[in-house]
Order: sequence, then C-alpha cells, then structure tokens
Amino acid sequence: MKSIISDLHSKFAEKTWNETFQLVRRCMDKSRDESKPCEPLVRSLEMLQEVFNVSSMNTMKSRLEMIAKQQGMGFHITEATCYLTADLFYLEVVLLPCGGVEEVKVAPHGGAPVPSESLLQLLRSKHFAEFSAKLAGLFTQYNIPGDNEIKLKLFASLQCIGKDLQEISHLPREPKDSDPQVDMINNGRVGCLIAGKEDCPLTIQFYIGPTDGIKTSDLQIPDAVVQAAQVTIGVSDVTHKLQMASVIPQPAQLDPQGYPAFLPLSEVQHEALLACFLLKLQPPVPLMASFVNKLGEITDVTIPDVDLQWAPLPKLLMRRSSANSHEETIDGQDDVFTAPLPGGVMHSYVLPGAAWEVPAQRAALVDSIPFTHPAHVPALLELLRHQCAINTLLTSCMTSERARTGLVCDAHFEVLPESDTSFSVTFHRPDTDSLAVLLVDVSDSHQINCILFGAGTEDRSWDEHLSTVMMRCMSLPMTLRTLHSKLEEISAAPRSPHRPATTEAENEHLSPPSSNAVTDNSSVLTTFSQSASAPEGDLSVSGSACYAMSVAKSELLPEINTSPAANLYPFTPVGVFPHWMTSNGQLSELM
Repeated sequence: MKSIISDLHSKFAEKTWNETFQLVRRCMDKSRDESKPCEPLVRSLEMLQEVFNVSSMNTMKSRLEMIAKQQGMGFHITEATCYLTADLFYLEVVLLPCGGVEEVKVAPHGGAPVPSESLLQLLRSKHFAEFSAKLAGLFTQYNIPGDNEIKLKLFASLQCIGKDLQEISHLPREPKDSDPQVDMINNGRVGCLIAGKEDCPLTIQFYIGPTDGIKTSDLQIPDAVVQAAQVTIGVSDVTHKLQMASVIPQPAQLDPQGYPAFLPLSEVQHEALLACFLLKLQPPVPLMASFVNKLGEITDVTIPDVDLQWAPLPKLLMRRSSANSHEETIDGQDDVFTAPLPGGVMHSYVLPGAAWEVPAQRAALVDSIPFTHPAHVPALLELLRHQCAINTLLTSCMTSERARTGLVCDAHFEVLPESDTSFSVTFHRPDTDSLAVLLVDVSDSHQINCILFGAGTEDRSWDEHLSTVMMRCMSLPMTLRTLHSKLEEISAAPRSPHRPATTEAENEHLSPPSSNAVTDNSSVLTTFSQSASAPEGDLSVSGSACYAMSVAKSELLPEINTSPAANLYPFTPVGVFPHWMTSNGQLSELM
C-alpha cells in the first residue's frame, strides 16, 4: 500500500490543478450509483474548489457546477454562458475570459430572463457561500410540489394572488402615522408590500416597533426589527379551491369597513388542488394558543398541531430574543431580569414561572400560516400585529442581565398574566408601604389601555396618560419609570395635615397637556392571575404569583395596605418590599 501511495504521489506531483479537477470529475462520472456520486470524491472536489482561486473561465464554470449540484439543480454550458436549471426557473450566468461575471439573469417559467443585481454582485465579489445560500432560497421559492402540470397550475395561482395583493395595497386609505413607511407597515391593509421579483418572493412587512421619533426616510430600518412574511404556496392534505384569475372586481370597490370587495371563487376561474397559500413568517412569531385558533377560524385551514412545540410565552420570547444569551430557567422557576435605564436608574422584573406556565398562557413558535384567499390576508395581519404588540411589551423587560447578589435596583416589578391579551405589573409605591398594580390591556396593536390601582388618587387621567406613553414607546421599563418618578414627585411634595394626599395640581404631573384618547374604564374587568374570593380591597397571594379577586375597577380600594417591610431579595436593601415577599423573591401568603 505504501508503494502504491508513493507511486501516486510521484505520478501527480507535477500535475496542474485543472488536471486534478478533471480526474476527480471523471471518477465521479464513473460512480457505480449515478443518483448518488461517491461522497468522498464529492467532498474532495468541494474542498479543492474552496481553496482554489477563481482566476479563469474554466474554474468559474467548475465552481458554478458544484453549487448547482449542491442545490439539486441541473447545469449546462454553451460557450461563455452557464445555465443553472430547475423545473420552474433557470439562472443564466454570462462569463468573461478572465473568470469574471458579466451578467446574471433569472428567468421564471414562461418568462423572459431578468437581470439580478444581487446575484451578480455576489459572484463578482466571489462570495460563493452567500451566492449558494441565495440560490437555495430561490430554489425553495420555486420548489412547488407535484408533477409538471400541477406545478404550473400552482405557480399560476401564486402569481394571481400576488397581483391581487398588490392591487389591494394601492387602494386609498386614511393614514394614521406621520411617517409614511411606518404607517404602511403597521396600518396598511396588506402591510408594506415588496413586489415579488424573479430572485425574491412577494414579501409583506406588517409590524415594526417604535423608532423613537426618527423618520425612516432619514434612517435605514434594520431588517431585524421589521416583522415580515413571504407569500408562497405549499402542499395540503385537504383539497382547496385556489384562484386562477383575479378575484377583485373592476373597478375595485371598498366595503363599509374599508376593506376591498371580492368576487366569489365560483364566478372566476379556479382549480381544486391539494395545496394552499402560505405566509412564511420571518422571523417566526411566538403565538398564544388562542391566537393560533383564531388564525384557523379566519382561514378555515387548521395549523397542524403536530408541527408546534408549546411552551410558556416568556420562555419562547427569551429564546427568540438575540439579546438573551443566558441559560434558560427550569420549569416553574421565576425569571428575574434587571433593566438599566437612562440616568443610572435600574429596574428589576420578575416573571413568576408558576403563573406563566398555566395552559391558558402556552404559546408556540409559528413559522407559516396557511390560507386560501386574498381576503384572509388583512385579517391575518391584524391578528399577527396584535400578538407582536404583546410580545414587544413583554420582551422590553427581558434583558440579557439576570438579577445577581449585591445588585441594588431602584424599583422592583412583578409581571403576571391576566388573560391572553392583558397582564398586570405589581410594584411597591415609593410614598407608602403599599402596593400598586398597573393593568395593561392590549386591545389590539393600535390600542393599549392602562389602568392604575392603589395609587392613592381618583384622577383617571393617569390611566389615559400612561396608555399614551406606552403606545408611544412600547416599553414597560420606560412607562413604569415615568409612573414611578411621578409618584416620587407627588410623595415628596409638602402636604398640609388637613388636606388629601393628592390634589388636582399634583395629579397634573401625570396628565398630558391635551389628549383626545378616551379610556373606557367601566368596561374593563380585572382578573388578577386566578379568580379568587376575598374581601374588597384585599389581595391574596399563592406561590410566587400575586392573586386578587376579579373586580370591576370601581370596586378596588385606592390603597392596598401591607405590613412593615422586610428584606426580600439577597440583592435588595431592607425596606423595599412588604413582608409577604420571601427572601428568594417569591410572594408568600398575605394575612
């Protein structure tokens, strides 16, 4: 064996790289199984390609051929042009004698080749790994299941719904935001539509968080903060009627709610196919179980439960957030975060594990939503925006910093679920040994109602102002910092022994100069964690969650009295929380 290896070394010691490539290629062509080339030879060729400098037309052809085979595509050459082919599209790459790239075109089935600047730049920069990834996405875009006849029908149907969605996006509507791009993303009937190109599918941008007042025309919005969805098509176990022509009458009409009117599928050309359209979410969105059910009610197409992995909503948000690199807590354990704020202020936030792990608060990371008609899209986007607003608020207090021994925080807050669209924040008032509770009800992505209990004031303009602040910044720490600082100002103000604890003048600290927002307090029913029975104004605590009875806002006493304070956290000074919170950060039974 040593002699054979030595002879091989001697034989190929003076061979050129091109001859070596050709030898490996010949060996691959002689593979005993044509469908599965010899894997060691494939790996050898890939390794050779990666280390070899592309400096001629032949080496560029070899590199493109390898990439095509990696993606399961065909490869053909005619003089200086390479063709990377699939069933529903092909790529045309025109080469220069030096190995450079003159032009890259993408041609869908039945369409003329269209230049692709993004693919051209990747090849010119010799970023072959990124080019391969882009090609993989393109292959997935056109990878429609079925035989050739079915593929063509599904491809035609996908093009029809794309044209209808573009027409919907151009219908007139009343703007709600001063920034046109943000308004289109957050309020557009079909979001901000990025027209599908040959090298990119139709994309919908449908949610973006606050940009701190910076106009998007002056600031390029990072893709990471924009929630988007690609419109594609996929297989289904059930036959669905899919459009083969436009379902929007001409001229387009709007119903009384401002949504476009559609023609029944029976009145337009359609096909019954084992397929459905898909909104492929980028990135995937953590959705509550109730929201997943509502999606199915809109489309009449069920999201397969077998594909979903359920977990408490905060756990999914922590896994999804790039800011959180710490280890995940075990089931039932409280999550405690510290949130630094401007001015050196430090908050701590507790999300009790027992409260968030109840079945009603389970959620799943959803990456695609099936639907069958363009009329479904506006309603689906509104539901997704609603969940994104809830996720944004909860994520705002989930920082990468875990509470640690010796860390002193200016204020501590406990965040508890109340329903699938609301949660409460319990905190210690800075002016007394009492608790206050802020109930946050996210009606939809455009309306948040905050109701403050136990603050020692009857002025309901506090609720209105807090709701406005939270809608503007979509941040719990920023809103609670505003509330906490105003309570400190009021408690520090000199008071007459014969006057009430708060006056209208003092309450104006929390009231906005003017606002047209109205909070319907009478319609809000508070359900703190679990229904319980207790005397009016009393709080009962079980485990680590702070429970109170379900009462109307008007029934809750303005103050929630507690006993003298004690040391609660190892990192918290004595006197910060009442006695019913134990040393490990959990709440004990109130007496």
